[in-house]
Amino acid sequence: MLWSLLVTSVRPYWRLLVAVVVFQLAQSVANLYLPALNADLIDNGIATGNVAYIWRIGAVMLGLSFVQIICAVVAIYFAAKLAMAVGRDVRARIFHRVGTFSESEVQHFGAPSLITRNTNDVQQVQMLVLMSCTLLVSAPFMAIGGVLMAVQQDVALSSILVVAVPLLLIAVTLVIWRMVPHFRRMQTRIDAINRVLREQLTGIRVVRAFVREGAERARFGQANENVTESALKAGRLMAAMFPIVTLILNLSSVAVLWFGAERVDNGEMQVGALTAFLTYLIQILMAVMMATFMFVMVPRAAVSADRIGEVLDTRTTVTPPVNGVRDIADAGTVEFDDVTFAYPGAEEPVLHHVTFTARPGTTTAIVGSTGAGKSTLINLIPRLYDATSGTVRVGGVDVRDIELEALWSHMGLVPQRPYLFSGTVGSNLRYGRRDATEDEIWEALRVSQGDDFVSAMPGGLETSMGQGGYDGLGRAASTPRHRPRPRARTAGADLRRLVQRARHRDRCAPARSSLRGGG
Repeated sequence: MLWSLLVTSVRPYWRLLVAVVVFQLAQSVANLYLPALNADLIDNGIATGNVAYIWRIGAVMLGLSFVQIICAVVAIYFAAKLAMAVGRDVRARIFHRVGTFSESEVQHFGAPSLITRNTNDVQQVQMLVLMSCTLLVSAPFMAIGGVLMAVQQDVALSSILVVAVPLLLIAVTLVIWRMVPHFRRMQTRIDAINRVLREQLTGIRVVRAFVREGAERARFGQANENVTESALKAGRLMAAMFPIVTLILNLSSVAVLWFGAERVDNGEMQVGALTAFLTYLIQILMAVMMATFMFVMVPRAAVSADRIGEVLDTRTTVTPPVNGVRDIADAGTVEFDDVTFAYPGAEEPVLHHVTFTARPGTTTAIVGSTGAGKSTLINLIPRLYDATSGTVRVGGVDVRDIELEALWSHMGLVPQRPYLFSGTVGSNLRYGRRDATEDEIWEALRVSQGDDFVSAMPGGLETSMGQGGYDGLGRAASTPRHRPRPRARTAGADLRRLVQRARHRDRCAPARSSLRGGG
């Protein structure tokens, strides 16, 4: 999944990727040529006392260093631009996919998990793209080019590479193999800690009302401990990797100096060539180390990509109709015809063969105990769920044959738990209808019995509020804005759902059909 996600996300920005490769190649060539120039400077300049030669080669080396720096900066710039674009696009794809989900898919994943997938998981993939462009792209150039240049300096000493490089790869592979399960477990536990924290923040009043602070602290502490445990195990393995790499690097350097000194003493090798070979050895092992560092990130990014792919590959069970109905003649009439509904995976249906008709100008009360299916029944009308069997009609048309936007535009939904977005009172009231006039907004407030305290606020409709608002405003200003799906209009809806303490039901316009669920 990681590969397909990267290919799909990077393809639109192939020009940036080509630019990264070109500048990384130029940087690598300059970096590989510097040790050869240094060897030439030592053997033909310092050893012979040729000052002019030293100045000339030194100037060339200085110019190459500037070229290397410029190429590195430009390559990192394009790499960062590419990674940020990929992250932006993946987040947008997840957001738009989740926007098409029905309640079944949202409940299947859970809000905390969806948030984690669109933030932490995307960040892991984005970071992999960035590090791949800055480290992984240059690693093959440095490793292959380093081997060729090292062999050019001395073939006999190159046998050390045959031992050092495979040894380094085997050691790092074993460490990575041990880290993969811990990264996979850690992402799942991050979901859990987000879920616990979200539940505690949302239900803080209930927690305090029942004096459950201690239990919730212990619950969060356990979730936090689980994440810490996985992170520590993965971190210890990652921390062990760098000493292993350093040990192999130092042992290889000692071997080069040991055998190289003997060859210099025998006149089989010059000092400059030995210096250059040692530099190439370090460059080769550093390139391998950079590549292995990338492989440290790959397991966690692969886990995150799998989780992202689960969201992107999920198709909503509430599919929009092809060439759906847009005009509903009698949108105030709601009919249930032998409707049965069962939640996915449930053993028994919640609703059994429900049949009734709610006509314009009437109020239909759905009464039952907790869990009887009152909210479920209402949710079938705007197609938050689709009926398992039977037909739900609005205006005589099956809701599955109506365009979703057209269906939602005829409804006003007052959920049991009102929700306000950050912004102002006016922006929340215009959520379902951006072109609503101020008079229409005040009329909506009057109908919902919220005009008195909104007018008493210092800023009136421009009063700022944080995310979630507060219950007093949420219940009183019970206009259709509270729910992004269905996006009901602030005024002019043909159906209105009155839930819980809907004391304003008698004020509803007689041309509308009103459904009220209550226990």
